[in-house]
Amino acid sequence: MTRLPGKRQSLYLLALAELFAMALWFSASAVIPQLTLAWNLTGAEKSWLTMSVQIGFVVGALASAVLNLADRVSARVLFTVSAFLGSSFNALIALSVNDIGPALILRFLTGISLAGVYPPGMKLMATWCKEDRGFGIGLLVGALTIGSASPHLLNVIPELTGSGTVPNWRLVLFLASALAIISAIISILFVREGPYLGKAAQFNWRLAGKAFSDKGVRLANFGYLGHMWELYAMWAWVPLFLLASYERAGLGTAAARLAGFSVIAVGGLGSLLAGKLADRLGRTRITMISLVISGSIALVAGFFFNSPVFLTLLCLIWGFAVVADSAQFSTAVSELSDARYVGTALSRIRASCMV
Repeated sequence: MTRLPGKRQSLYLLALAELFAMALWFSASAVIPQLTLAWNLTGAEKSWLTMSVQIGFVVGALASAVLNLADRVSARVLFTVSAFLGSSFNALIALSVNDIGPALILRFLTGISLAGVYPPGMKLMATWCKEDRGFGIGLLVGALTIGSASPHLLNVIPELTGSGTVPNWRLVLFLASALAIISAIISILFVREGPYLGKAAQFNWRLAGKAFSDKGVRLANFGYLGHMWELYAMWAWVPLFLLASYERAGLGTAAARLAGFSVIAVGGLGSLLAGKLADRLGRTRITMISLVISGSIALVAGFFFNSPVFLTLLCLIWGFAVVADSAQFSTAVSELSDARYVGTALSRIRASCMV
Protein backbone atom coordinates (compact mmCIF):
# COMPACT_ATOMS: atom_id res chain seq x y z
CA MET A 1 0.00 0.00 0.00
CA THR A 2 1.40 3.40 -1.02
CA ARG A 3 2.31 5.42 2.07
CA LEU A 4 0.35 8.66 2.25
CA PRO A 5 -0.57 10.55 5.45
CA GLY A 6 -4.00 9.40 6.61
CA LYS A 7 -4.39 6.88 3.79
CA ARG A 8 -4.75 3.68 5.81
CA GLN A 9 -7.30 5.22 8.16
CA SER A 10 -9.32 6.71 5.30
CA LEU A 11 -9.39 3.46 3.31
CA TYR A 12 -10.55 1.33 6.22
CA LEU A 13 -13.14 3.83 7.44
CA LEU A 14 -14.50 4.24 3.92
CA ALA A 15 -14.72 0.45 3.58
CA LEU A 16 -16.56 0.26 6.92
CA ALA A 17 -18.99 2.98 5.83
CA GLU A 18 -19.64 1.11 2.56
CA LEU A 19 -20.19 -2.15 4.44
CA PHE A 20 -22.79 -0.62 6.76
CA ALA A 21 -24.62 1.28 3.99
CA MET A 22 -24.95 -1.75 1.74
CA ALA A 23 -26.85 -3.64 4.44
CA LEU A 24 -29.85 -1.89 2.89
CA TRP A 25 -29.54 -3.69 -0.45
CA PHE A 26 -30.79 -7.17 0.43
CA SER A 27 -32.51 -6.30 3.72
CA ALA A 28 -35.96 -7.01 2.25
CA SER A 29 -34.82 -9.96 0.12
CA ALA A 30 -33.43 -11.67 3.24
CA VAL A 31 -36.84 -11.68 4.91
CA ILE A 32 -38.89 -12.79 1.89
CA PRO A 33 -39.90 -16.07 3.60
CA GLN A 34 -41.35 -14.13 6.56
CA LEU A 35 -42.99 -11.53 4.32
CA THR A 36 -44.52 -14.29 2.22
CA LEU A 37 -46.32 -15.55 5.31
CA ALA A 38 -47.23 -12.08 6.57
CA TRP A 39 -48.44 -10.59 3.28
CA ASN A 40 -49.37 -13.74 1.29
CA LEU A 41 -46.93 -12.84 -1.46
CA THR A 42 -47.16 -14.40 -4.90
CA GLY A 43 -44.08 -15.57 -6.77
CA ALA A 44 -44.13 -12.42 -8.91
CA GLU A 45 -44.41 -10.16 -5.87
CA LYS A 46 -41.44 -11.84 -4.24
CA SER A 47 -39.40 -11.23 -7.37
CA TRP A 48 -40.46 -7.59 -7.55
CA LEU A 49 -39.37 -7.07 -3.96
CA THR A 50 -35.80 -7.72 -5.07
CA MET A 51 -36.06 -6.17 -8.54
CA SER A 52 -37.49 -2.88 -7.26
CA VAL A 53 -34.16 -2.07 -5.59
CA GLN A 54 -32.23 -2.97 -8.72
CA ILE A 55 -34.47 -0.81 -10.90
CA GLY A 56 -34.18 2.08 -8.47
CA PHE A 57 -30.41 1.76 -8.52
CA VAL A 58 -30.37 1.85 -12.33
CA VAL A 59 -32.55 4.96 -12.40
CA GLY A 60 -30.39 6.67 -9.78
CA ALA A 61 -27.11 5.71 -11.44
CA LEU A 62 -28.33 6.85 -14.87
CA ALA A 63 -29.45 10.19 -13.45
CA SER A 64 -26.12 10.58 -11.65
CA ALA A 65 -24.20 9.76 -14.84
CA VAL A 66 -26.18 12.15 -17.04
CA LEU A 67 -25.89 14.97 -14.50
CA ASN A 68 -22.23 14.14 -13.62
CA LEU A 69 -23.29 14.31 -9.96
CA ALA A 70 -20.40 12.25 -8.58
CA ASP A 71 -17.91 14.64 -10.21
CA ARG A 72 -19.70 17.95 -9.64
CA VAL A 73 -20.71 17.34 -6.02
CA SER A 74 -18.39 16.27 -3.23
CA ALA A 75 -18.39 12.46 -3.31
CA ARG A 76 -18.22 12.39 0.50
CA VAL A 77 -21.32 14.60 0.83
CA LEU A 78 -23.19 12.65 -1.84
CA PHE A 79 -22.32 9.39 -0.08
CA THR A 80 -23.49 10.74 3.30
CA VAL A 81 -26.81 12.17 2.09
CA SER A 82 -27.59 9.06 0.05
CA ALA A 83 -26.89 6.69 2.95
CA PHE A 84 -29.16 8.76 5.19
CA LEU A 85 -31.99 8.83 2.63
CA GLY A 86 -31.68 5.10 1.94
CA SER A 87 -31.85 4.39 5.66
CA SER A 88 -34.99 6.52 6.00
CA PHE A 89 -36.83 4.86 3.11
CA ASN A 90 -35.95 1.39 4.35
CA ALA A 91 -36.94 2.18 7.95
CA LEU A 92 -40.34 3.44 6.80
CA ILE A 93 -41.15 -0.07 5.58
CA ALA A 94 -40.43 -1.52 9.01
CA LEU A 95 -42.24 1.31 10.76
CA SER A 96 -45.55 1.50 8.95
CA VAL A 97 -45.91 -0.72 5.85
CA ASN A 98 -48.22 -3.74 5.88
CA ASP A 99 -48.64 -4.38 2.15
CA ILE A 100 -46.45 -5.09 -0.86
CA GLY A 101 -47.44 -1.96 -2.85
CA PRO A 102 -45.94 0.72 -0.56
CA ALA A 103 -42.99 -1.57 0.15
CA LEU A 104 -42.09 -1.73 -3.55
CA ILE A 105 -42.17 2.07 -3.84
CA LEU A 106 -39.94 2.52 -0.80
CA ARG A 107 -37.53 -0.18 -1.96
CA PHE A 108 -37.34 1.56 -5.35
CA LEU A 109 -36.41 4.80 -3.56
CA THR A 110 -33.87 2.88 -1.48
CA GLY A 111 -32.27 1.68 -4.72
CA ILE A 112 -32.07 5.24 -6.04
CA SER A 113 -30.34 6.24 -2.82
CA LEU A 114 -27.80 3.43 -3.07
CA ALA A 115 -26.74 4.80 -6.46
CA GLY A 116 -25.34 7.70 -4.44
CA VAL A 117 -23.39 5.37 -2.17
CA TYR A 118 -21.72 2.72 -4.31
CA PRO A 119 -20.13 4.68 -7.23
CA PRO A 120 -19.13 7.73 -5.10
CA GLY A 121 -17.56 5.34 -2.61
CA MET A 122 -15.47 3.84 -5.39
CA LYS A 123 -14.46 7.29 -6.58
CA LEU A 124 -13.36 8.19 -3.04
CA MET A 125 -11.28 5.02 -2.88
CA ALA A 126 -9.68 5.85 -6.24
CA THR A 127 -8.58 9.26 -4.91
CA TRP A 128 -6.31 7.46 -2.46
CA CYS A 129 -4.92 4.73 -4.72
CA LYS A 130 -2.81 4.73 -7.86
CA GLU A 131 -0.37 1.84 -8.23
CA ASP A 132 -2.43 -0.15 -5.72
CA ARG A 133 -5.86 0.79 -7.07
CA GLY A 134 -6.79 -2.85 -7.60
CA PHE A 135 -6.28 -3.48 -3.90
CA GLY A 136 -8.15 -0.31 -2.89
CA ILE A 137 -11.24 -0.96 -4.98
CA GLY A 138 -11.00 -4.66 -4.10
CA LEU A 139 -11.17 -3.65 -0.42
CA LEU A 140 -14.23 -1.50 -1.08
CA VAL A 141 -16.03 -4.16 -3.12
CA GLY A 142 -15.15 -6.69 -0.42
CA ALA A 143 -16.77 -4.46 2.19
CA LEU A 144 -19.78 -3.99 -0.08
CA THR A 145 -20.06 -7.76 -0.43
CA ILE A 146 -20.05 -8.39 3.32
CA GLY A 147 -22.53 -5.55 3.78
CA SER A 148 -24.84 -7.07 1.17
CA ALA A 149 -24.65 -10.38 3.04
CA SER A 150 -25.27 -8.88 6.49
CA PRO A 151 -29.12 -8.97 6.41
CA HIS A 152 -28.93 -12.76 6.24
CA LEU A 153 -26.90 -12.69 9.45
CA LEU A 154 -29.26 -10.17 11.06
CA ASN A 155 -32.11 -12.46 10.05
CA VAL A 156 -30.77 -15.36 12.07
CA ILE A 157 -30.03 -13.48 15.32
CA PRO A 158 -33.53 -14.00 16.82
CA GLU A 159 -33.27 -17.75 16.25
CA LEU A 160 -29.77 -18.02 17.72
CA THR A 161 -30.77 -16.01 20.79
CA GLY A 162 -34.00 -17.91 21.30
CA SER A 163 -36.15 -14.81 20.92
CA GLY A 164 -38.53 -16.44 18.45
CA THR A 165 -38.92 -19.29 16.01
CA VAL A 166 -39.71 -16.90 13.15
CA PRO A 167 -37.31 -13.94 12.81
CA ASN A 168 -38.91 -10.53 13.11
CA TRP A 169 -38.68 -9.02 9.63
CA ARG A 170 -39.30 -5.52 10.93
CA LEU A 171 -36.33 -5.84 13.28
CA VAL A 172 -34.08 -6.90 10.39
CA LEU A 173 -35.07 -3.83 8.35
CA PHE A 174 -34.61 -1.54 11.36
CA LEU A 175 -31.14 -2.94 12.06
CA ALA A 176 -30.11 -2.55 8.41
CA SER A 177 -31.34 1.05 8.49
CA ALA A 178 -29.44 1.72 11.70
CA LEU A 179 -26.23 0.46 10.07
CA ALA A 180 -26.80 2.86 7.16
CA ILE A 181 -27.17 5.77 9.60
CA ILE A 182 -23.85 4.81 11.18
CA SER A 183 -22.39 4.72 7.67
CA ALA A 184 -23.53 8.29 7.03
CA ILE A 185 -21.96 9.45 10.31
CA ILE A 186 -18.65 7.77 9.51
CA SER A 187 -18.63 9.27 6.03
CA ILE A 188 -19.28 12.87 7.01
CA LEU A 189 -17.06 12.92 10.10
CA PHE A 190 -14.09 10.75 9.20
CA VAL A 191 -13.80 10.07 5.46
CA ARG A 192 -11.70 12.44 3.37
CA GLU A 193 -10.78 12.70 -0.32
CA GLY A 194 -7.26 11.61 -1.23
CA PRO A 195 -4.49 13.40 -3.14
CA TYR A 196 -5.47 11.86 -6.50
CA LEU A 197 -8.79 13.70 -6.54
CA GLY A 198 -9.37 15.31 -9.94
CA LYS A 199 -10.47 18.90 -10.36
CA ALA A 200 -14.17 19.65 -10.04
CA ALA A 201 -15.78 18.84 -13.40
CA GLN A 202 -18.20 20.93 -15.42
CA PHE A 203 -21.53 19.54 -16.54
CA ASN A 204 -21.18 17.48 -19.72
CA TRP A 205 -24.09 15.20 -20.54
CA ARG A 206 -22.18 13.58 -23.42
CA LEU A 207 -19.93 11.83 -20.88
CA ALA A 208 -22.80 9.47 -19.97
CA GLY A 209 -22.51 7.86 -23.42
CA LYS A 210 -18.75 7.78 -23.75
CA ALA A 211 -18.67 4.14 -22.68
CA PHE A 212 -19.54 3.25 -26.27
CA SER A 213 -17.03 5.51 -28.03
CA ASP A 214 -13.86 4.61 -26.12
CA LYS A 215 -12.78 1.04 -26.93
CA GLY A 216 -11.11 0.26 -23.62
CA VAL A 217 -13.98 1.59 -21.52
CA ARG A 218 -16.49 -0.10 -23.85
CA LEU A 219 -14.87 -3.52 -23.42
CA ALA A 220 -14.73 -3.09 -19.64
CA ASN A 221 -18.44 -2.20 -19.65
CA PHE A 222 -19.38 -5.27 -21.70
CA GLY A 223 -17.31 -7.51 -19.45
CA TYR A 224 -18.94 -6.03 -16.39
CA LEU A 225 -22.38 -6.55 -17.95
CA GLY A 226 -21.93 -10.32 -18.12
CA HIS A 227 -20.42 -10.43 -14.66
CA MET A 228 -23.32 -8.51 -13.06
CA TRP A 229 -26.00 -10.76 -14.54
CA GLU A 230 -24.44 -13.68 -12.72
CA LEU A 231 -23.49 -11.86 -9.53
CA TYR A 232 -26.83 -10.37 -8.52
CA ALA A 233 -28.78 -13.41 -9.65
CA MET A 234 -26.49 -15.54 -7.51
CA TRP A 235 -26.72 -13.27 -4.46
CA ALA A 236 -30.52 -13.16 -4.62
CA TRP A 237 -31.07 -16.83 -5.46
CA VAL A 238 -28.48 -18.89 -3.55
CA PRO A 239 -29.56 -18.01 0.04
CA LEU A 240 -33.15 -19.00 -0.77
CA PHE A 241 -31.96 -22.10 -2.63
CA LEU A 242 -29.87 -23.13 0.39
CA LEU A 243 -32.82 -22.53 2.71
CA ALA A 244 -35.01 -24.83 0.59
CA SER A 245 -32.24 -27.46 0.45
CA TYR A 246 -31.73 -27.44 4.21
CA GLU A 247 -35.47 -27.62 4.91
CA ARG A 248 -35.82 -30.52 2.47
CA ALA A 249 -33.10 -32.38 4.40
CA GLY A 250 -34.72 -31.61 7.76
CA LEU A 251 -31.97 -29.24 8.87
CA GLY A 252 -32.58 -26.02 10.79
CA THR A 253 -33.34 -22.72 9.11
CA ALA A 254 -30.77 -20.97 11.30
CA ALA A 255 -27.99 -23.10 9.77
CA ALA A 256 -29.34 -22.40 6.29
CA ARG A 257 -29.35 -18.64 6.85
CA LEU A 258 -25.83 -18.72 8.27
CA ALA A 259 -24.78 -20.64 5.17
CA GLY A 260 -26.46 -18.03 2.95
CA PHE A 261 -24.64 -15.23 4.76
CA SER A 262 -21.31 -17.03 4.51
CA VAL A 263 -21.66 -17.75 0.78
CA ILE A 264 -22.09 -14.05 0.01
CA ALA A 265 -19.71 -12.71 2.67
CA VAL A 266 -16.79 -14.91 1.59
CA GLY A 267 -16.77 -12.87 -1.61
CA GLY A 268 -15.30 -10.05 0.46
CA LEU A 269 -12.14 -12.09 0.93
CA GLY A 270 -12.17 -13.10 -2.74
CA SER A 271 -12.44 -9.47 -3.84
CA LEU A 272 -9.59 -8.33 -1.59
CA LEU A 273 -7.22 -11.13 -2.60
CA ALA A 274 -8.07 -10.71 -6.29
CA GLY A 275 -7.32 -7.00 -6.03
CA LYS A 276 -3.89 -7.63 -4.54
CA LEU A 277 -3.06 -10.27 -7.15
CA ALA A 278 -4.35 -8.15 -10.01
CA ASP A 279 -1.98 -5.32 -9.12
CA ARG A 280 0.89 -7.80 -9.52
CA LEU A 281 -0.25 -10.26 -12.18
CA GLY A 282 -2.61 -8.17 -14.30
CA ARG A 283 -6.33 -7.48 -14.17
CA THR A 284 -7.22 -9.46 -17.29
CA ARG A 285 -5.66 -12.69 -16.02
CA ILE A 286 -7.33 -12.55 -12.60
CA THR A 287 -10.67 -11.57 -14.13
CA MET A 288 -10.64 -14.49 -16.58
CA ILE A 289 -9.77 -17.02 -13.86
CA SER A 290 -12.59 -15.71 -11.66
CA LEU A 291 -15.13 -15.87 -14.49
CA VAL A 292 -14.18 -19.44 -15.42
CA ILE A 293 -14.53 -20.67 -11.82
CA SER A 294 -17.81 -18.90 -11.06
CA GLY A 295 -19.36 -19.69 -14.44
CA SER A 296 -18.52 -23.39 -14.11
CA ILE A 297 -20.12 -23.64 -10.68
CA ALA A 298 -23.21 -21.78 -11.92
CA LEU A 299 -23.71 -24.60 -14.45
CA VAL A 300 -23.67 -27.43 -11.91
CA ALA A 301 -24.83 -26.05 -8.54
CA GLY A 302 -28.49 -26.87 -9.13
CA PHE A 303 -27.76 -30.60 -9.40
CA PHE A 304 -26.74 -30.77 -5.70
CA PHE A 305 -30.00 -29.59 -4.16
CA ASN A 306 -30.41 -32.84 -2.21
CA SER A 307 -26.92 -32.64 -0.68
CA PRO A 308 -27.01 -29.46 1.45
CA VAL A 309 -23.55 -29.90 2.98
CA PHE A 310 -21.81 -30.42 -0.36
CA LEU A 311 -23.97 -27.69 -1.90
CA THR A 312 -22.83 -25.28 0.80
CA LEU A 313 -19.15 -26.06 0.18
CA LEU A 314 -19.62 -25.64 -3.56
CA CYS A 315 -21.45 -22.35 -3.09
CA LEU A 316 -18.72 -21.06 -0.78
CA ILE A 317 -16.24 -21.49 -3.64
CA TRP A 318 -18.75 -19.84 -5.97
CA GLY A 319 -19.23 -16.94 -3.59
CA PHE A 320 -15.46 -16.48 -3.29
CA ALA A 321 -14.98 -16.32 -7.06
CA VAL A 322 -18.17 -14.64 -8.27
CA VAL A 323 -17.27 -11.16 -7.02
CA ALA A 324 -13.48 -11.39 -7.41
CA ASP A 325 -13.58 -9.89 -10.90
CA SER A 326 -16.01 -7.11 -10.01
CA ALA A 327 -13.42 -4.75 -8.56
CA GLN A 328 -11.10 -5.33 -11.52
CA PHE A 329 -13.70 -4.19 -14.07
CA SER A 330 -14.34 -1.11 -11.94
CA THR A 331 -10.62 -0.46 -11.53
CA ALA A 332 -10.12 -0.72 -15.28
CA VAL A 333 -12.87 1.83 -15.90
CA SER A 334 -11.40 4.23 -13.34
CA GLU A 335 -7.97 3.94 -14.97
CA LEU A 336 -9.17 4.25 -18.57
CA SER A 337 -11.61 7.12 -18.05
CA ASP A 338 -11.01 10.87 -17.99
CA ALA A 339 -9.71 11.63 -14.48
CA ARG A 340 -12.15 14.53 -14.16
CA TYR A 341 -15.15 12.24 -14.69
CA VAL A 342 -14.25 9.06 -12.82
CA GLY A 343 -17.42 9.29 -10.72
CA THR A 344 -19.55 9.61 -13.85
CA ALA A 345 -17.80 6.63 -15.46
CA LEU A 346 -18.33 4.44 -12.39
CA SER A 347 -22.01 5.46 -12.15
CA ARG A 348 -22.45 4.79 -15.87
CA ILE A 349 -20.97 1.30 -15.77
CA ARG A 350 -23.24 0.31 -12.89
CA ALA A 351 -26.35 1.69 -14.55
CA SER A 352 -25.68 0.12 -17.94
CA CYS A 353 -24.74 -3.26 -16.51
CA MET A 354 -27.76 -3.63 -14.24
CA VAL A 355 -30.43 -2.86 -16.82
